[in-house]
Amino acid sequence: MPSAAQCQNMTELRAEIDRIDCALIALLAERVGYIDRAAQLKPAAGLPARIDERVAQVLDNINQNATRAGLDAELTHGLWQQIIDWSIAREERVLGPS
Repeated sequence: MPSAAQCQNMTELRAEIDRIDCALIALLAERVGYIDRAAQLKPAAGLPARIDERVAQVLDNINQNATRAGLDAELTHGLWQQIIDWSIAREERVLGPS
């Protein structure tokens, strides 16, 4: 797996982007499994789907990780906000609205 700088042409570069996209999809699918498990565990703990403090904590973690990785925090914040909103909506289908 070559680094971006080691790619000699667009075919190699695109193949690596496709490989990374595949890995990201697998990680998102894994994350959804944890979201589904949270929806199973939250009723016994008396927790709603949306917990504002946890949302803030996740976004803070993402912003810190993005900054450390040299990524645009605005981009990652926006992406994760969409992921979080989708995840909460998924939990609410099981738990009911927060």
